[in-house]
Amino acid sequence: MKKSTVKLKSKLWIEINGIKCFGPGPCTLLELIEETGSISQAAKKMNMSYKKAWEIVSRLNDVTGHQFVLSNTGGEHGGGSHISDKAKEMIRNYQHLQERLQGFLEREEGFIDI
Repeated sequence: MKKSTVKLKSKLWIEINGIKCFGPGPCTLLELIEETGSISQAAKKMNMSYKKAWEIVSRLNDVTGHQFVLSNTGGEHGGGSHISDKAKEMIRNYQHLQERLQGFLEREEGFIDI
């Protein structure tokens, strides 16, 4: 009988006081806000409504007590948004944890023999 290929998979998210507030979706949203300079454009790239994107940003701000997205109003060059240093730090830390978790899972795959 042919030996099966085993892969261990997981999903990582961060909860604060029992509230799920950060994971792959919010991480991607923040990266796209920084890339596009717009919550609306970031939401479009994720096939998400602006309302849903704003709810994610608002939940992050409320749960963490930090402002993750900074917005500029109109003016000569129009408005826009960018992410705060705290948001950049959260992205870096989350991605670091993801890499460590993935490495752990890859090392442990040998323990499953099917």
